[in-house]
Formats: sequence, C-alpha cells, structure tokens
Amino acid sequence: MGNRLSKIYTRTGDDGTTGLGDGSRVRKDSARVNAYGTVDELNSTIGMLLAQDVGDDIAEHLTQIQHDLFDLGGELCIPGMAMVFDADIERLENVLDRFNDDLPPLKDFILPAGGMAAATCHLARTVCRRAEREVVSLARHESVRAEATRYLNRLSDLLFVLARVLARRSGHGEVLWQHERRKKPAAT
Repeated sequence: MGNRLSKIYTRTGDDGTTGLGDGSRVRKDSARVNAYGTVDELNSTIGMLLAQDVGDDIAEHLTQIQHDLFDLGGELCIPGMAMVFDADIERLENVLDRFNDDLPPLKDFILPAGGMAAATCHLARTVCRRAEREVVSLARHESVRAEATRYLNRLSDLLFVLARVLARRSGHGEVLWQHERRKKPAAT
C-alpha cells in the first residue's frame, strides 16, 4: 500500500499540476487526468445509485464494479500499470447476459427515466460513455491498454440493461421515446 494521507492539502497542486502514481507531474487538464478523473466521477455516480434501493443482487455487482473502477483509475494514474483484465470484462458480460435474458427485446428507444434508481443508472451510463471517450482520447497520445476501453464499453452496456431492470422493478416502467409525437409538416 502506498503512502497514507495524514494531511489532505499539500499545496503542490496550486500551480495547476498534479502528481501521477509514478511520481511524475502533469497539468491538471491533461488527457490522463481527464480520463481517470471521469472514471472517479463514474464511481461516485454509481455510489449515488447504490444509495438507493436497487436490490441486493444489483448492489452486489455495483459494489464489485466500484472496486474495478478504483483499479481502473489507478491503472490510468500510473502509466504502464495493469489492473483491469479480460476476466473483469468477461464477468461484466456474464452479469449483463444474465440480467438481459429476462428483458423483452427493445423495439424503440427508451428515455433516461423510469424512477429515481433507473434514472440514476442512466446518468451513470452517460458518465461511463464520457469516461470511455476520455480514455480513447488519451490513447491517441499515450499508451493505454485496450482492456481499459473494453471494460468501460461493456460497463455502459451493463448500466443500460440495469436501468431497464430497475425501471421495471420500481413499477414506473420504461419510458419509450415517442418519435411519432412530432407533428409532420403540412404538405404544400
């Protein structure tokens, strides 16, 4: 285990830089800091989801995902580190398949709604997609393991499925996009 923080502020970041896990310093707006910062934001959003009634089965998986995201943040913070692996991605796929098997096929887009837990899960999904974009952006300039992007891609799919499950469990149901609600322009 690394150093423990006994003093929260150090003043070392007052110049707009921050320390990476390998001891190097980078600008706080660097692609690397944006990537692991958004992963941290995703983890916090999942914490908000866990503060709601999601059921023990979902809570167990989300808690494991929070640990994975902390590992992923560490991997992104320490260039060259490997902390997320194919087995983690396969675990997400298995959970996704299990929850998706009980859902009816989608014929329409759904809106990010369906009760507080489902809506929060959709929020987590969108933050996950942003984290994925940030990691892809980082990978254009620096070395990033493919597992990082694959994990986030699969996680966003799982969060979509869990949002559907939570909307149905809550009794609110899924809110379908009504594309036909827009009036057609009159023919001239």
